[in-house]
Amino acid sequence: MASQASPAVKIRSFLKSASAKSVLNRVRIGSVSIPVTDFAALPRSNERGGAGSVVQGSKKFEPGEGVSTMWDFSMAQAIGLMLRTMPFVLLRAGVYFGITLAYMLATGTGVGIGWGIGAFGDDEFRAQSMAWGGMIGFGITGAVMYWIREYILYIVKAGHIAVMVELIDGRTLPEGRGQIGHATAVVKGRFGEASTLFALDQLVKGVIRAVTGLVRGILSILPIPYVKQLMGVVQAFLRVAVGFVDEIILAHAIRSGSSDAWGSAREALVLYGQSWKVMLRNAAWLTVFTYGLAGLVFLVMLAPAAALVYVMPGAWSAGGFVFALLFAWSVKAAFLEPFAVACLLQVWVKTTDGQPLDPEWDARLEQMSSHFRKLKARVTGAFTRKGETA
Repeated sequence: MASQASPAVKIRSFLKSASAKSVLNRVRIGSVSIPVTDFAALPRSNERGGAGSVVQGSKKFEPGEGVSTMWDFSMAQAIGLMLRTMPFVLLRAGVYFGITLAYMLATGTGVGIGWGIGAFGDDEFRAQSMAWGGMIGFGITGAVMYWIREYILYIVKAGHIAVMVELIDGRTLPEGRGQIGHATAVVKGRFGEASTLFALDQLVKGVIRAVTGLVRGILSILPIPYVKQLMGVVQAFLRVAVGFVDEIILAHAIRSGSSDAWGSAREALVLYGQSWKVMLRNAAWLTVFTYGLAGLVFLVMLAPAAALVYVMPGAWSAGGFVFALLFAWSVKAAFLEPFAVACLLQVWVKTTDGQPLDPEWDARLEQMSSHFRKLKARVTGAFTRKGETA
C-alpha cells in the first residue's frame, strides 16, 4: 500500500502546480482584486540588505551573530540595545507601573465607596454597590489614559525608538537623563506636535491591517487541513503579531532623516508590503515570546494580587484577577515591548537596507487601503527611496 503524502508535501505540490499559480496570482479582498505575482521575489529569511549589520555604540554586530535559524534577530543584541537605553527603560517602567497603580487605587477606592454605600442595604445590595464602584473607578482611569495616549506615544514610545535607531546606526548618545531630552528633540524635529505623530500612527495601523487582511486571504485558500475552522484564531493571532510593526514604521521615518514624515512612512509601508513574509514571521515569534512571558508574570502575580484584594473592604472577588492582569500588562509594556521592538528593528534593517521600492506595491496599497490614500495625500514631495521631497 502506497504511503499517504504528508500535508507539507501536499502544500509544496499545490504551490508548484499551474492551478495554484493562477489562484495565488490574484487575491480578492472584498471588492478589490489584488495581484500578488511577485511573492517569489520577496527577501528570504536569510537575505541581508544594504549594510546588514546592527551597531551598538562603537561595537558593530555582524548579521549572523547570535541569530537563530527560525528567526532573524539576536536576543543578545536586543538586550544590549535596552541596556544602552536604560534611561528610557526606567521611564517606561515608571509610566506603565504608575498607570497600573492608578488603576488599582481608583478601582480600590471605588470598591471602598461602594462598600460604604452598601451599608444602607442588605448583603446583595452591598455586593452590587462594590461592583459598580470598582467598575466606575476603573472606567474613569481608563478615560484619563485614553486622553493622554498621544503623549505616551510621543514622549515614551517614539522617544525610545529614536535612541534605538541612533544606536543601530552607530551614533553616540548622551548619558543618563540627557537621552530623554535628546530623543524628544529628535522626535519633535521629525514629527512636530504630538497630534501629528498620533494621526500618522493611526493611518499606519490602518494600512498594516490591510496588509494583514491580504495575508489572511492567502492563508484561507491554501490547502492546509482545518485552516477554515481555525481562521478565527489565525486572524486574532495576526492582529496581535503586527502590533509592533507600526513602531518599526515610525522608526524608519525617524531613521530616514527626512523632514517629510508622511513620505517616509509611505516608503516604509511599501517596504513592509514587499517584505511582509520576513517581518510577519519574526513578529509572530516575538508575539509568542512576549505574551508567553506576560502570561507567566500574570500567573506569578495572582497570589499576591489576591492577598491585596483580601485586605480590601468586602474582599472584592474579581480584584485579584484584574490586578494580576494589570501588573502583567505593565511588565509587558515596560520591558517586553521595547525588547520586541529592538529585535524587530534588527530584522527591518537587515531586510530593507538597500532594497529598491516597488511601484506596484505602492499602487497595490493605494488600491486596498483608504488609510494609505489619506497618507499619500499628505506627502509633500515625490516618491523617492529616502522619502525626501523632490
